Amino acid sequence: MNLNSLCYLGLGFISIILLIYVCIKTGAKHALLTFMAMVGLGYMIEGVIYNFLSSYQYYPNFIKHDPIYDSAFGAIASNALTLPVSAVFLAAFRKSWLWIFMMIGLFAVIEWLFLELHIYKHNWWKIGYTSFGLFFYFLFVKFLYRKLSFPLKGFLHTFCLYLIISPFAGTLHIVPITLFNNRYYEFGLFANQSKDTIAFATLFYLCESLVYVFMGKLRILPRWVKYLATGLSMYSANLILKGAGILHSLVWWDIWYYIVLSFLALLFTEYISKCLYKVTVHAKT
Repeated sequence: MNLNSLCYLGLGFISIILLIYVCIKTGAKHALLTFMAMVGLGYMIEGVIYNFLSSYQYYPNFIKHDPIYDSAFGAIASNALTLPVSAVFLAAFRKSWLWIFMMIGLFAVIEWLFLELHIYKHNWWKIGYTSFGLFFYFLFVKFLYRKLSFPLKGFLHTFCLYLIISPFAGTLHIVPITLFNNRYYEFGLFANQSKDTIAFATLFYLCESLVYVFMGKLRILPRWVKYLATGLSMYSANLILKGAGILHSLVWWDIWYYIVLSFLALLFTEYISKCLYKVTVHAKT
């Protein structure tokens, strides 16, 4: 294990400890729902600026055989742990503007340090862009945390449900590709095959998450019919992509894994949907 991996793992470990602390002090359900929604928001932002606009590159050295897949792991570590945990901490303990600016400053220092250590690289991105974006990211978490104190309905329920489901589907969609090379996509967005794969996988999971949310909220069909329709939709989407020459499966279990994933994602969607309909625990102050 080298310096690159230790830095990324260290940030991840600190983030997990902080999340556990927030859950103990403020109520696990409320904190975790907010955390998962902020992961989803981070994934969506990162999907644009990192996957499609090539803003920066991570070097965590977790995956040796492919620098693009290795960088994707660094992106997941950042957006699935460090940033959303920090946001939930600020919201759960109702931290002041001073705390928000201090947190932004801390991330600016960490970003600068990672650049100096050459474990992270800017292409056209600037530290100032990160700081500017984090200001609105931290403002949004305060709004979201308050809203999740009450039952959600209508558009806000659907939106929060999508924010929570999409990173679940996205992580479980992309991680096997980076670790096991079970498939790759050839869509033509980028010349590099790995980058093209990650970019199209991002589009895929964002679209499939819409299906999960729709099916999860659909009440006119029996539950077994919804699961059957979801599995068939995933199977059909994979066959269409294979027929179009976009999807290339490299192992026998590839398509079956994503069918099973669709069942798990729908199950998770139904559970989260029920949680969002109920009042969560207010933070203790």
